[in-house]
Amino acid sequence: MRPDNRSPKPDAPVFEGAERLQKVLAAAGVGSRRACEDLIFRRRVTVDGRVAKLGDKVDPATAVIHVDGERLQVDTRLVYVAMNKPRGVVTTMADDKGRNELAEFIGNRVEQRVYHVGRLDADSEGLLLLTNDGTLAHKLMHPSYEVLKTYLAEVVGPIPRNLSKRLLAGVELEDGPVKVDSFKVVDTLGKSAQVELSLHEGRKHIVRRLMEEVGHPVTRLVRTSIGPIRLGELRTGRLRRLTNAEVAALFNAVGD
Repeated sequence: MRPDNRSPKPDAPVFEGAERLQKVLAAAGVGSRRACEDLIFRRRVTVDGRVAKLGDKVDPATAVIHVDGERLQVDTRLVYVAMNKPRGVVTTMADDKGRNELAEFIGNRVEQRVYHVGRLDADSEGLLLLTNDGTLAHKLMHPSYEVLKTYLAEVVGPIPRNLSKRLLAGVELEDGPVKVDSFKVVDTLGKSAQVELSLHEGRKHIVRRLMEEVGHPVTRLVRTSIGPIRLGELRTGRLRRLTNAEVAALFNAVGD
């Protein structure tokens, strides 16, 4: 019998500071260590694209881990925060004009230094994501990933029946065409109306410019969702940490 000269498939590389995979999964909130061992045993966990096995060690700072196909963030240095930005607050950590800024609301409630994902103009309010995960932030903002953002807007009415069709077809602005992914009238309030629209555009003041172009200027604008993350019942000026499931949903939204 000829000897088998094929090289065995190498194990996952082990780095300084690496920890047992089940410990890392448990620390990320997946379940108890025993439950995490069972997930590994059932081949439901991958590390850097390789099916994990019991005994594997990983570096939480660099490992890309998926459980049942969903990306899991295990680096405890990374934080993900949702904020309900009040009207009148500029989306910056330091404003040279002396206006209200994000840093006043964050204070010491988040130990790590975080940055806003995209912007809301001073007169707009609603959901803003804050993180120190630069890679994810870039993907969420880049138009090629087409992450939907939903807004609730009060506009000058009345709203004609064909407006939805027009917005879905596309409207030409000075810096190029824009079209919404969805549009509906939520309520009519005398000479004004409340509408909801979703789009994956990220250009400056895009919702205000769009509605101005079609003859229905915005008088109040609230962002209610970014991809899978919703504003929900978060009160104005408050922050909350995203859950593990929400972070995984954000990774999924950008294809990670």
